[in-house]
Amino acid sequence: MGADSLQPVDELRLFHTGEHPCGYWPERVARDLVLDPRDPRLPMFYPNALSWGFRRSGDIVYRPHCAHCRACVPVRIPVNDFKPDRSQRRCAARNADVDTRIVATLRTEEHLALYRRYLSARHPQGGMDDHGAIEFDQFLIGSWSQGRFLELREHGHLLAVAVTDLVPNALSAVYTFYDPDMEDRSLGTLAILRQLEWARRESRQHLYLGYWIEGHRKMDYKRRFQPLEEFDGRSWRRDVDRKRVKGEG
Repeated sequence: MGADSLQPVDELRLFHTGEHPCGYWPERVARDLVLDPRDPRLPMFYPNALSWGFRRSGDIVYRPHCAHCRACVPVRIPVNDFKPDRSQRRCAARNADVDTRIVATLRTEEHLALYRRYLSARHPQGGMDDHGAIEFDQFLIGSWSQGRFLELREHGHLLAVAVTDLVPNALSAVYTFYDPDMEDRSLGTLAILRQLEWARRESRQHLYLGYWIEGHRKMDYKRRFQPLEEFDGRSWRRDVDRKRVKGEG
């Protein structure tokens, strides 16, 4: 790895990783910018890093920085301006019987079992098939994040968990896993709708959704949340091209 300094935050070091397989396009290789994971100030800098287009995975705060590709676009929803479309309103109505619980990020056997079922169904042979308790904690919780689990339950039965980071004025959707047998409930969409409700209750300005990639079918759902803001490397701008949102209701 090579290191550079990040001047605006008092010489916080920034590392450039070597090439590794792309997690979105298997025929491509990727590289990331990573904030120094050994810096004890990292939790303090994390809110700023989100506003610079970075993302958290465990204790690693990173941003894709590939040599010949800029497909990964950081996106966030301005909470107070969000208006659900017809499909999202139907999703909310269809899941009116689902309760939301916000709990500490403490792994339980129930969480782990659902997580493993989700990975087996949604990401077979994706390199995460053998994830156990240690990998769960390393990937989803980490040692310093100020996160919560947003649980979705139907009559007490756990349907989904949205791992959510709390920072001043914003929430960040880190990862969501859900019951693969409940596809008709659109639990991924429901989790974002409930995170938006949570953010609105607490007067938080944004919900960060990580990265959107044009043409990637697993990313299409993010463009349905309008208005959406994109980070162009220097500033956040409002995405107003709703024609690119397929199947809008």
